[in-house]
Parts: sequence; C-alpha cells; structure tokens
Amino acid sequence: MTVLVRPVTAHDEAQWCALYAGYRSFYRLPDDPAAVRTTWQWVSGSEHGLLGLVAEDADGRLLGLADLRRFARPSSATTGLYLDDLFTAPAARHQGVATALLHEAAAVAAAEGASVVRWITAEDNTAARAVYDRVATATPWVTYDMRPSAV
Repeated sequence: MTVLVRPVTAHDEAQWCALYAGYRSFYRLPDDPAAVRTTWQWVSGSEHGLLGLVAEDADGRLLGLADLRRFARPSSATTGLYLDDLFTAPAARHQGVATALLHEAAAVAAAEGASVVRWITAEDNTAARAVYDRVATATPWVTYDMRPSAV
C-alpha cells in the first residue's frame, strides 16, 4: 500500500473527525462530538502550537492521523515536539501507516530544529509499542497527572 503523509488541510475535516472519534473510542473515552470538533479546530487552525499530520492512500482516503504540539525544554534550552495523538484506522493497521506518521514527525522535528519527539502510551498497548520500539527509545520516566485545584 502506498502511504502519503502530509499536513492536515481543511478538506480533511470529515475523515479526520471520524478517525479522531475512533481514536477516542480506542482509549475508551466517551463519545463526545464537541471534543472532536474542538480538537479539529485546534489542529486545523494550528492553535496551541498544534500541528496535524494525516496519512492517506493513493485514492485520498485518510488512513491515520498524528497530532503534535511544540513545547519548550528548559533543561536543554531546546524545543521538542510532543505527539499527543497517533491513530491508524483499524482496516489500515499493520501496513506501515503509524511508522510513516512517526517518520514524518521526526522529519518535521529535524526541519524545525527540535531536539526530540516525545509521547506516552499505555503499558499494555503492545501492538503500538512494537512499532514504537522499532523507531524510538523507551525512557525510564514515570508519568503523573495532577488535578487542578485552588490552594
């Protein structure tokens, strides 16, 4: 299968939203069309430093998406790209879509002078981790989430 990876365009809205709803479902997030629309607006409008990539086949069907955002790395005085979302349509899995998206993320990072592309995944996401282990290095860092609260 031929896979072309490119930046997201306004023309991609319907297919991107369907893929992103699939991404949310995969991670057992509730069905939330408003969240999908808001994220589309952020990605397609490059808000919050976001950059959207899509993978398409030769017929223009979207096969996957990657949403990245730029972040500062004060400890190294560099910038990086954080991969917030990566998703391949179920029918297109095991055909190099995720790898192509990750390679393009690395190329964008290099072109921007970024020092890293970083992401997290669930420990039990073995299919994705098999891809990630081929293109990146797992780190020893543990991730925490803290809820906002008034002091």
